[in-house]
Amino acid sequence: MKNNTEIPLVSAVIPTFNRGWIIKEAVESILNQNYPNIETIVIDDGSTDDTAKKLSPYLDRITYLKQKNKGVSAARNLGIDRSTGTLIAFLDSDDLWHKNKISCQVNFFQNNPEAMICQTEETWIRKGKRVNPKYKHKKLSGMIFEPSLELCLVSPSAVMMKKELFEIAGLFDENLPACEDYDLWLRISKTLPIFLIDEPYTIKKGGHADQLSANHSLDKYRIQSLARLLKNNKLDYEQRSAAIKIFNEKCRIYGNGCIKRGKTDEGKYYLGLQP
Repeated sequence: MKNNTEIPLVSAVIPTFNRGWIIKEAVESILNQNYPNIETIVIDDGSTDDTAKKLSPYLDRITYLKQKNKGVSAARNLGIDRSTGTLIAFLDSDDLWHKNKISCQVNFFQNNPEAMICQTEETWIRKGKRVNPKYKHKKLSGMIFEPSLELCLVSPSAVMMKKELFEIAGLFDENLPACEDYDLWLRISKTLPIFLIDEPYTIKKGGHADQLSANHSLDKYRIQSLARLLKNNKLDYEQRSAAIKIFNEKCRIYGNGCIKRGKTDEGKYYLGLQP
């Protein structure tokens, strides 16, 4: 490879909202990649803190877009729309990439031209300390639709995908305030393999108060995603049976949880969704 035009352009998309305290680390982890052909797109989802000021030193090396606060799905979708690369990688603004992350995934696609999407392993950091993910979070490789029904086994910050995949599976659902990634990975994994590169090239941070994943009501959005998936009737028999089982289980657990917290009407509604 003699010059950058002979290797794929990767669009690195960072959605962010009021993460001025940490956004520089994420951007620098992209700029420090050992892969030479990356465009960095930061979508500011209506931040009211000093995010713009913190990014000002990088404006000659990144594309900075600001929109009204519409949520992470709309931010990622804008980044996809404005991207010019044939490959897209997402990085949440509180996560980091190892310097070899992008080169490793590009190499995977070059060696596996039939692949549409892959992810790397992760190192988990919670409140500044390294932790080991529980067994239920173990990443798998290949046709992972059924194992992914219970909880999300794909991390946005670890993924790289061909841009054309969005024409097949659609974009992130802007009506979901959370679990939008769970929804997209299910739409993809019902027909395509999601491959795993078994190297921890993504550093996933957590434990801070502004994380959506800390919300105890996430199953409500997983239920919405499953309901739509079942309604579309594009699953095979085994997939549909597995999805119905998880849908009923989540409705039962979430509905009973609502009733215990005094949200009786909401609880009865979700319990009533079970066939």
